[in-house]
Amino acid sequence: MPSLVRANAALLIGVALMWPLGAALPAVLNAYYLQIIVYIGINIILAVSLNLINGVTGQFSLGHAGFMAIGAYASAAVTMFAWPSGLPGGLWAALLAGGAAAAVAGLIIGIPTLRLRGDYLAIATLGFGEIIRVVIVNTESVGGARGLFGIPSLASFASVYACALICVVLLWRLVYSPKGIPLAAIREDEMAAAAMGIDTTRLKILAFMTGSFWAGVAGGLFAHFIGYIHTNSFTFLKSIEIVTMVVLGGMGSFSGAILAAIALTVLPELLRFGAEYRMIIYSILLIVMMLTRPRGLLGNREITTWLSSKLATAR
Repeated sequence: MPSLVRANAALLIGVALMWPLGAALPAVLNAYYLQIIVYIGINIILAVSLNLINGVTGQFSLGHAGFMAIGAYASAAVTMFAWPSGLPGGLWAALLAGGAAAAVAGLIIGIPTLRLRGDYLAIATLGFGEIIRVVIVNTESVGGARGLFGIPSLASFASVYACALICVVLLWRLVYSPKGIPLAAIREDEMAAAAMGIDTTRLKILAFMTGSFWAGVAGGLFAHFIGYIHTNSFTFLKSIEIVTMVVLGGMGSFSGAILAAIALTVLPELLRFGAEYRMIIYSILLIVMMLTRPRGLLGNREITTWLSSKLATAR
């Protein structure tokens, strides 16, 4: 146990620092800017978790918003109906429940669909996301078409960024460890990986469940930050937005996904001066970016590798 604590000391310190930092931010930032920063943290979790599926393992999922919705509604149900009022730890229990529910959904959808590839997998996951949204809309016990009101506002800057830090570190360690090599092998050539004895279906399902778990956690944080959720927040367009973050950052690059999540959360707010032309300008900027950087901001490299190559070239 002491060695485990020493190995994770930096992570534990980073997580602990989120609370004093979160307490200090309201003194220097107004509520609007603080809300944007929190949304950035939630989008980082979504982009990094989808990057594990789309970028690292080489699948093409378009249903990430569906897993986010499952996590949001499941976690809200825990704090509203199951967790005793006033008992501490409600947010963390709700996030675990939401993540677990999303992971189970990932298993259910993964078993029949992850034998598919490319466009067929994208269509299957897209259909799953829409099924989840329609089921929620027609379920009155979770608010139905009215949405779910009265969710305790338990999430904050500290809890969002603590989860984002844990998500990034754990997935980074997974991918850049010996256990992550088979995932990259599946991305490069699934048939060759299977020929080498890698159980490709099992690993794809595990990656899908892991990404789904963190999407569920992001959904739980979203629900407990704004206090109200509706299926309009988890449509096909939300899935496209998350995929855009992964592609723009660079498929397989965690630091690229983080940078793209920050950029694509802040950019629409900066373009509000354009009013009716805001989304046109936003779309043009994305097109220009993909024409000039077709492999994304960092390609499949991390920012540490990119900086090292730049420094080596400068010498």
